[in-house]
Amino acid sequence: MTDQKILAEIVVPTQELRDDIPFFTRTLGMRLENIYPADSPAVASFSGHGLRVRVEKGAPVAPGLIRILTDDPDSFAQGQRRLTAPNGTEVQIVPLTPAVEPITTEHAFAVQRLRDNAPWVIGRAGMHYRDLIPTRLGGSVIASHIRIPDGGPVPDMVHYHTVGFQLIFCYRGWVDVLYEDQGEMIRLHAGDCVNQPPGIRHRVVHASPNIEVIEIGVPAEHVTTIDHEMTLPNGKGDPAREWDGQRFVHHRKDEAVWAPFRVPGFTARDTGMSAGTKGVAGIQVIRRGEGQPRPYSHDADIHFTFVMDGTMRLSADGQEPRDLEPGDAFVIPPGLTVRYEAASDDLELLEVALRGDFVTRLQA
Repeated sequence: MTDQKILAEIVVPTQELRDDIPFFTRTLGMRLENIYPADSPAVASFSGHGLRVRVEKGAPVAPGLIRILTDDPDSFAQGQRRLTAPNGTEVQIVPLTPAVEPITTEHAFAVQRLRDNAPWVIGRAGMHYRDLIPTRLGGSVIASHIRIPDGGPVPDMVHYHTVGFQLIFCYRGWVDVLYEDQGEMIRLHAGDCVNQPPGIRHRVVHASPNIEVIEIGVPAEHVTTIDHEMTLPNGKGDPAREWDGQRFVHHRKDEAVWAPFRVPGFTARDTGMSAGTKGVAGIQVIRRGEGQPRPYSHDADIHFTFVMDGTMRLSADGQEPRDLEPGDAFVIPPGLTVRYEAASDDLELLEVALRGDFVTRLQA
């Protein structure tokens, strides 16, 4: 069997082909591939920028829309962002690499309880997702409870995310993941976590049955791009490498050091995320400790907590107290005074704060 060359092209109509040729070749920088008939051209094919376009006189189709992606939009088509070809085809010039757009957080006190039957939806690579912040604070953050009921190989591809911050915390079971420049497979056990710096290539490979993870992404809607060129693992890179100013951090529960939490009555292990992200985010795991808890407020832009084990009562000024159990989550807006009460001895919380260098104010 011989290899066959296969091409694909999109078809757009025209009324006068000769008007379109200079637009597609000069303005858009495409190459004329063929044209016919010679005595009165009615069809021409152009190629360029990974696209092949057939302009056909009288074709019974709409003029269409072409998006050209480039890392230097200002140098393409004299910096124009929207153009219209003589045949009516609209052309948009957009950045090749998506940017993280800043989103103003819509602060709110929110509690999401597992027993309220928040829906699970099927997401990327067959994983089940449950939204832990339904409002997503105006689009500034997404917190997802993710599970893979059957475990086994995960049908994932090498990809990366255009984000400001992203956390993967293994809640139950274990998961194997490959990361760019991090050597061989990394197995995250329950209690372990990693940050995925903006643009780092990675691939989920294998998961235990009933694996569950907590994933935090900023902003809520961000682009996932498949990298068809990179193969992982790709060796051990520079340990000091940064992606958009952030280092890759792999926190292992078994190596953690517990210390007094900033709020009396609790202890915590810091995951090192604040140092690795230069203060972008701070991640801590909190347990019940010695002493009497005190009410407090904070000035973090985003302050999210997930109840991993045990029970507690969350009291906040102006709100009805909420009794919480594993699988529940809550968001505390800046300036609101809250109290962690009736904490069970086995209480364990995952706290995510952006920024990581926020200030806590203890109340009497």
